[in-house]
Amino acid sequence: MDLDMNGGNKRVFQRLGGASSKDSNQKVCFHWRAGRCNRYPCPFLHRESPPPAPFPGSSSSTNNKRVADDDSGFAGSSHRRGPGSGNNTWGRFGGNRTVTKTEKLCKFWADGNCPYGDKCKYLHCWSQGDSFSLLTQLDGHQKVVTGIALPSGSDKLYTASKDETLRIWDCASGQCTGVLNPGGEVGCMISEGPWLFVGMPNLVKAWNIQTNVDLSLTGPVGQVYSLVVGTDLLFAGTQDGSILVWRYNTATNCFDPAASLTGHTLAVVSLYVGANRLYSGSMDNSIKVWSLDNLQCVQTLTEHTSVVMSLICWDQFLLSCSLDNTVKIWAATQGGNLEVTYTHKEEYGVLALCGVHDAQAKPVLLCSCNDNSLHLYDLPSFTERGKILAKQEIRSIQIGPGGIFFTGDGTGQVKVWKWSTQPTAIHP
Repeated sequence: MDLDMNGGNKRVFQRLGGASSKDSNQKVCFHWRAGRCNRYPCPFLHRESPPPAPFPGSSSSTNNKRVADDDSGFAGSSHRRGPGSGNNTWGRFGGNRTVTKTEKLCKFWADGNCPYGDKCKYLHCWSQGDSFSLLTQLDGHQKVVTGIALPSGSDKLYTASKDETLRIWDCASGQCTGVLNPGGEVGCMISEGPWLFVGMPNLVKAWNIQTNVDLSLTGPVGQVYSLVVGTDLLFAGTQDGSILVWRYNTATNCFDPAASLTGHTLAVVSLYVGANRLYSGSMDNSIKVWSLDNLQCVQTLTEHTSVVMSLICWDQFLLSCSLDNTVKIWAATQGGNLEVTYTHKEEYGVLALCGVHDAQAKPVLLCSCNDNSLHLYDLPSFTERGKILAKQEIRSIQIGPGGIFFTGDGTGQVKVWKWSTQPTAIHP
């Protein structure tokens, strides 16, 4: 799914201007500003200096042709301090200096090779906040994690990825005990009772982990991006914009085709069942509300301006998030239709939502954004109480038992987190 075509998830960095060879010794070193200059000697200044006067005959466009060609992620304007920002003592020759930490993850530290240690101004940690902690990390997937499931009655954790594998993890030891190859790229995965459902190109695989029954449900056109179960029905959101429905047949132990719900004009990427309704979010920027009684669309919500990435129900509210950088809270009017009652804005596109209760049973919203961060908000105030950082976008979130929750990111890493058992003060 190429979400770049739908806006909101491309990070655009402003390029820095460079100096010509005739005045290079008067320019401030770009790499020094980013805290990683390793040139001995360096031809550029390792201190802040007012910009020199334009070279005779040159134009501003000429002085801005240099492109910061590196893949460190530190090339953007948000990662540097320019002229006029005050005394800058960051760098190799800073002497005794006070390092002001940013809220950005140090990518060199994440790769295990940051040379600056405590003096690095980027974060050397995977999270901020003292009400939860990282228990362990599960490595093995080679691409983005698209599903995390804990089937009922099982002591195993299942993870799915676009690397065309499912991995099985022992919950006690954290060790990978098996790797399954379903035969295609996995777009999503959920569990319901003993069943594991896997969305793939042009089909849904249903696997009963207790009886080892393995079924292939055909009918989808293109990749299956979303799955949900409600009132004995299995729903699959597909690339062609339709929602396919199967009903479980207890007599034959199979899933029989029940319906095909049409109306979306682009891929259905999020599904949720609540309050006798099916909610579907699409790349056409809309949310459709379907009655589970007759499988008819009863309302279409069009307030989002980009892809509707995730949906959840909490009490009487519907929460939706989008690549338009918003989380919207919907509530029913007296007439029964949903209307937006609150819009929470983020700096970046929002990828996934998950509701959880912390160790003190307080409601917390987990909100993943495409700046590789996941925010934890107290509800209903949306007060931020912590943040989780990753190398790449966190696409999968799953709640486990005993205060455990899981995150899966674009690198294939799955992290296991646990809420603190001690009461934690929540600061406004």
